[in-house]
Amino acid sequence: MAHDLAGRGRRARGWLYVLPALAVYLGFAIWPALSTLRLSFLHWDGILPATWAGLDNYVKIFQDSALYEAVLHSLVLIVFFSVIPIAAGLLMTALLMGKVRRGMTFFRIVFFLPQVLPLVAVGITWRWLYSESGVVNQLLGLVGLDGLTRPWLGDYDLALIALGLIGTWVMSGLCMMLFLSGAQKIDPALYEAATLDGAGAYQRFRNVTLPGVRKEITIAGVITTIAALASFDLVFVTTNGGPAGQTNVPALLVYRLAFNEGDIGGASALAVVLTALVVVVVSAIRFATRDRG
Repeated sequence: MAHDLAGRGRRARGWLYVLPALAVYLGFAIWPALSTLRLSFLHWDGILPATWAGLDNYVKIFQDSALYEAVLHSLVLIVFFSVIPIAAGLLMTALLMGKVRRGMTFFRIVFFLPQVLPLVAVGITWRWLYSESGVVNQLLGLVGLDGLTRPWLGDYDLALIALGLIGTWVMSGLCMMLFLSGAQKIDPALYEAATLDGAGAYQRFRNVTLPGVRKEITIAGVITTIAALASFDLVFVTTNGGPAGQTNVPALLVYRLAFNEGDIGGASALAVVLTALVVVVVSAIRFATRDRG
């Protein structure tokens, strides 16, 4: 009896520690999500009384070709925000692991710096770098490639790629940090055994390092994919969806529906659709990278 009472007391104290964080999570994550879902079934401009809309907001969204174009742009950004940074992070991990001991902290700080900077500041800086008289065009001029100079973020064909490269710069350091942390947990004896078996650098990386950082690769894939699909601030600051909608993304359409057109119900429905898209893509990544052993 006394043992049961002591166990209940420990559980109660555990809940007391958890409750503050749980209250914050419910108030700032779960409740807004449920409110967004409710608003998606209403016609509301944010001022006048709301009226029931049923599925009208969803039907209108799926009939809008701008949504499909924005989703396609987000899928392209996944390549720059996720695929390339993960590949670059693995490459930098392979180059740094076992070779750089002194000064490793310096490398980590330099590569992780873009994660510390606010994305608004990053966007403003890169908008200046990409401008017609910016550093990118100046460097091209110095090496004799004046014919390639242009206002990159205003180019109809290259604006999305230029925007994606900003995401690559931002996310590569994060991926490298995750992979380095995972690789440093691998038992050095595995590398020694592989070397004794005649494995070269590539074989050691493929057969020892990659399996050892599988979980970190999954985490990096999830984080960077969410960043690509839910990107707003970077797009808003650099291109605002231009030129001619070539860099529109779903999150930017949500903002315009809510604050430019006053269609709170439509914006909420689009936010729900975007959330569902993020969940589907992230679930696919987790399924593809799960441990099958």
